[in-house]
Amino acid sequence: MAMALKKKVAVVGLVSLLVLGVGTLIYGSFMNSGAAYVDPSDQRLVTHGKKIYANNCAACHGAKLEGQPDWRIRQPNGRLPAPPHDETGHTWHHPDAVLIDIIKNGLVPGVTAPPGYVSDMPAYGKSLTDQDIQAVLAYIKSSWPKQALDAQKEITQQPPQ
Repeated sequence: MAMALKKKVAVVGLVSLLVLGVGTLIYGSFMNSGAAYVDPSDQRLVTHGKKIYANNCAACHGAKLEGQPDWRIRQPNGRLPAPPHDETGHTWHHPDAVLIDIIKNGLVPGVTAPPGYVSDMPAYGKSLTDQDIQAVLAYIKSSWPKQALDAQKEITQQPPQ
């Protein structure tokens, strides 16, 4: 009788671990699918992001998210100036997963930029944590008007194709 009980306990434990493992895989694939949304109404995240933005992004993208002058016109070296991150730019046209990837890895030709594209955008993946990157994005998004936020949220929450 004791042996049967031990087997039942072992089976229940094994099934529990299996369910936990599958749940973790499903959650992880959801989080990596681009469906996760960085919420700009999280004031703690926005405050943290504002500091990180000031120290890492403002030199190129502007202290007020305004970007560099003539950001749509190529410079003599063929590169484009840093775009604005306020509502006048195109940042809000992209899902969070793409924006996070650009902050983390820079503009990668053939992935987040056209093939052969050269950019001055550095990769921050080694100097900023994932939470820091999400905080920067929350800060940027906190400046957008409701219409841009709603459109960007919809783009972010679309299933990957």
